[in-house]
Amino acid sequence: MFINYFLISLAVLALAGVIFEEITHINKAKVTLFFGTLAWISLFIFAQNSADRDIVNHNLRENLADISSLWLFLVAAMTFVAYLNKKGFIESLLHRAMPESISERKLLFFTAIFSFLFSSLADNITATLVAITLVLSLSLPPNKTMRFAVLVVFAVNSGGVSLITGDVTTLMIFLADKVSILNLFWLSLPSFTAVLVLTGLLSIGMNGRVRIKHKSREIRKLDYWIAIIFVSTIVFTICANVLFAIPPVLSFLAGLSVMFLVAHFFQDNDENDPILEYIRHIEFDTLLFFLGILLLVGMLEQIQALDFLVKLYEILPPVYANYLMGITSAVVDNVPLTAALLKTNINMELTSWLSLTYAVGVGGSLLVIGSAAGIVTMSKVQGLTFARYAKYSLLLLFAYTLGFCMVLGLGYII
Repeated sequence: MFINYFLISLAVLALAGVIFEEITHINKAKVTLFFGTLAWISLFIFAQNSADRDIVNHNLRENLADISSLWLFLVAAMTFVAYLNKKGFIESLLHRAMPESISERKLLFFTAIFSFLFSSLADNITATLVAITLVLSLSLPPNKTMRFAVLVVFAVNSGGVSLITGDVTTLMIFLADKVSILNLFWLSLPSFTAVLVLTGLLSIGMNGRVRIKHKSREIRKLDYWIAIIFVSTIVFTICANVLFAIPPVLSFLAGLSVMFLVAHFFQDNDENDPILEYIRHIEFDTLLFFLGILLLVGMLEQIQALDFLVKLYEILPPVYANYLMGITSAVVDNVPLTAALLKTNINMELTSWLSLTYAVGVGGSLLVIGSAAGIVTMSKVQGLTFARYAKYSLLLLFAYTLGFCMVLGLGYII
């Protein structure tokens, strides 16, 4: 029993490192990877005999196989976005789409819609960085900048839940065969409605106008082609999975290879800016964080320490339990929370899995520390603190609850 308590303490220390990252200034990827690997090494060391070590080794291999699929998919998707972002393609399109002068209310809705749509295609961190950079370039008063920042966090997290390219927790639930890609599309309706309702509430009192400083930057023909390949890869991934059950990771790696070949044939793959180098520009600290977390969750499953989650679902109906899990994800990172739930093999119907997907994807927006989007926004927007963000928590809770209830209604229709 001592080893079980020791291993659980490692997981608690790792979780504390994630929660208090802003205080310790130690990157959460370093903390989770250290404790994740230490936990599995401890399992091997404290195994009583060779038969137990064989079981540990078998479970570790299964855990690493699951992680590798997630990792490779994210590497492919993030490389596309890293290239387009570094080339200024996304920023240039944004400035071309916006007029020279726009009302604050319309700008708020524009920001919400862009953040929602872009986060469906890109990872949450990149979508947040692009949207916040746009907001900060407007030089708005601090109180209005706060409203835009809060909206970006909620819209980015909401946009990611309906596509496997947009949110890691959505991808995890999909890879566990709990929902299909077509099922996930339905989530876009309630999540987008909740974003629009929140935008309307935040726009109250915003009656001024904003002048947009347009930045002229040339977009190369190759950049257009790679953007088309990226969108085509997403469409192909969806169709291939629905029609032929082709794993998304395979489709995205194929799309990435097409991107490399097209760059070569455009003779743009020179020594000064080789396209393969853009793999280096993706957020590897995020990927290492996922690796460490999933190793820890796999360890907790190995010692059967996740049974308490099953007990919650035995006490409460899945609908209420999922709603609480979403609120919990505002304090506990949604990736380990989702991974832990999936490891327990809880038996739920489709409506409940859809509501859980929405809950863990959007619930982290309730607090600024509850999601990667919130952490990134807090680091970029001067003056945005935990307390200032918390002033909007009731509005965020209302929008989250509205979206959750709509997911339930749609789930019963499906």
